[in-house]
Order: sequence, then structure tokens, then C-alpha cells
Amino acid sequence: MNKFTRFSARASLASIGQHMRQLKIWEKVERYVQINQKVRKHRPLEKLLDAFINILAGGQGMVEVNTRVRPDEGLQRAFGRKNCAEQSVISETLNQCEQETVGQMRQAVSETIQTHGQGVRHNYQAQCLLLDVDMTGMPAGRQGEGVSKGYFSGQKNQRGRQLGRVIATLYDEILVDRLYTGKRQLERSLQELVQAAADVLALTKRQIARTILRVDAGGGTDLNINWMLGMGYKLMAKMKSGKRARKLAQSVTIWYTDPKLPEREVGWVEAPFAYVRPTRQLALRTRKKDDQWAYHVLVFTLSNDELFWLARQPVLNNPTPEQVLFAALYAYDLRSGGVETSNKGSKQGLGLTKRNKRLFAAQEMLVLLAQLAYNLITWTQLFLNQHTSRFRKFGVLRMVRDVFHIPGQIDLDAQGFLIAIRLQALHPYAPAFAGAMSSLVSLDDSSSNLHQI
Repeated sequence: MNKFTRFSARASLASIGQHMRQLKIWEKVERYVQINQKVRKHRPLEKLLDAFINILAGGQGMVEVNTRVRPDEGLQRAFGRKNCAEQSVISETLNQCEQETVGQMRQAVSETIQTHGQGVRHNYQAQCLLLDVDMTGMPAGRQGEGVSKGYFSGQKNQRGRQLGRVIATLYDEILVDRLYTGKRQLERSLQELVQAAADVLALTKRQIARTILRVDAGGGTDLNINWMLGMGYKLMAKMKSGKRARKLAQSVTIWYTDPKLPEREVGWVEAPFAYVRPTRQLALRTRKKDDQWAYHVLVFTLSNDELFWLARQPVLNNPTPEQVLFAALYAYDLRSGGVETSNKGSKQGLGLTKRNKRLFAAQEMLVLLAQLAYNLITWTQLFLNQHTSRFRKFGVLRMVRDVFHIPGQIDLDAQGFLIAIRLQALHPYAPAFAGAMSSLVSLDDSSSNLHQI
């Protein structure tokens, strides 16, 4: 058979592209998304695919398409492309996206999750499903649509947009990503985000009753808490009102010092605030620099066993009030390892805040491409973990930067179809990656294998 070989700095990512084609993931995008643009050399969805490949290849800005994707013919072929559009042409296509286009892309991403996700297959009888809901800042130039001053952690007078996110924490899958204006906060967006996640998961009333929503103070208004409780969800949330928290803390009879953070004390609220359903409430106070106390209150409906499970602690048969108290506290603290870690992974590993478009719909399309990329990485890592422990602790950044950047050779036949992906044996991650992926990726005449270049 006549064949030709191309070197690729990302031969390992080529195997991901080949597997993605086998799963027909991009076919769902093509089924739903329509972009009205004149076709010269590349169809609009082909250019959208080029942008997607650039995200997986670690491109922080759209300009990096020209250096990461265009010169790499083998990588293009693995994702079903014969060549790659120039970055300015891709940007023009993104600018042609409208809100209707964004809605079509949301539908495609949702169906992909429903087909390949783990969260939709959760065993509710065995344990509850945990959903973390959060809002994170997306800094941007002042000329962009929807850009305004707002809350951006650690950045004063910053302008940008806000990203609302719901993650199925047990599976590290992003169920919902929604872009909002810079002034929009979780208080006004929570119900929409939760309902969108319920639609993706197609939750029944019985499943809702076995679903935990974990929310920070931004979404902890009376209206939102009562809405979540009224819908039947289990709840772990921080109350928004600082004045009420201080007042509720006055009913605490015993304060316990947190052994992990000695400057923090916690205690049971003996006279809890009344919501539409009974809740347990836990007061927290933290010593400030001026030696005054800052007060917060956690509101939850979880049983003792659920608290210990959520805190990743052994379930105790007859726990003391103090043991339950700290289980609740640490169960909430683990938000930092859920949605906050997800936000960090998207920003650092996928360059979520580095690609800024002036048009709101164009920016949201980039957000949805990054959401699809994040979930594809999660599903890839799930498979790898079934065959090797080498990548078990890798986050999104290390998957993109290290695992997807194993160099090698890609063999193509005379028609340009892949027949072999050969990784450089000297790369420290090549043996484990090739050993796992060779059973997953099938090519026409061969498969992924190690080769010393």
C-alpha cells in the first residue's frame, strides 16, 4: 500500500481525534448547528472544528491555529480535516454566529452529554448525585457586547462577562455553561442554570429528590433557597445575608475551633431561620484582621450519613453533634475541589479567558466549544484510568499540556486516511498512553503503537 508519513508534535491528540470521529461527536454538531456564511474554501462548521482542535491542542488564542493546527497535517486528518483554515477566517465565522446558532450548539452539546456522559447514567439508588453551581468572571475588553464592570475575584475595577456553570462533580462533567453580562451574578442566574442542568439530565421527581445542589453565598438568597427546596432538591448552601448570619449565630451555645483552620469556629444554630422545608443550619465565624468576627451560615437538608459521604469521611453509626458539625463543614469546603477546580481547569488548561470576541454570541460559541473539549478530556481520562493509573491525578492543564503533546509519526494512505499513529517511545507518557489507547482507537490497517523516532 502506498503511504506517506507526517511528523506531529501532538500525535497522541491525533488518536483522540480519531476516537472522537468513531464516537461521531462532531456529527451531532453538524446535525444541529447552521451558520449562514458564504462558502469559499472551507465550510463554516469545518472552521468551527478547526477552532475546536486548537483548543484541545492548547491554543490560548485563536491566532495559534496558524502555528498549532495548520502545519500539522496528520492532526488535521485525525479529526477529519484535509487542511485547516487561517485564523482570521475562523474568527470571521465565529462572528457570524447568532443567538439562534448558540442555541443550536447548546442542543448539540447537551445531546453529546446524554449520549456519552456518566452523570446521565448515575445510580440514584446507590448514592445521591452531586451538582455544584457557580459563577466565575470572564475578563474582557470594554468594547465587547455585554462587557461591564462587575465582581471579578481579586481584580478591582475589572470589566468583563460572567460564566454560569453547573458541574456533575462526581464525574467532572460540565452539564451547563451559560455566558452572562458582567453585572449578572449567581443570585439572578441560579434557577435558570439548575433547570438547564435538569433538562440535560432529564431528571424525574424521584431523581431530583436524590440530587444535591451545592451553592455558595452568591446563590443563597431566600428566594433561591426556597425555590430549590420547593423543587425537591437536597441542599448544601451558604446563606447570603451577613446580618442575618450574625443574628442566627447568637443562638449558638457551643463554638468549636476548626482543627484545620484555627482562626475559624463553628457551631449549631439552635434557632434556625424558617424556609419552606425544615433545614439544619451551621454558623461559621472567622477572625478578621481587625480582630472582629465575620459570620456565615450553612443551610442543608442532608442526613448524617449523606454529610459524611459528601465530606469523604467514614460513615459513623452514632456520631456526636461535633462530628456531624465538622462533616457538614468539610462537605461544603469541598466545593473548592469541585466546581472551583473545574473553573480553574477551563481557564488554565483550555484558555477559556484568553479568547475574547467582541460579539456576545461569538464569545458564547467559544465557551461551548471549550465545554465540549472539557468533557471530551474527562471521558478520555476516564478510559485511560481504566487501563493505567499514570494519569489519574492529572487535571485539564496537564492533560492538554503533557498527555496531548506526545510527539510521533502519523502514517496516511494515498487518499490521506490514517493507517497508523506511532508515538515517540522516549516520551515518559508514551508507553502508558499507547497501551491504553491502542485498545480504543482502531484505524483502517493498524493502530496506535510505540515507535522510537
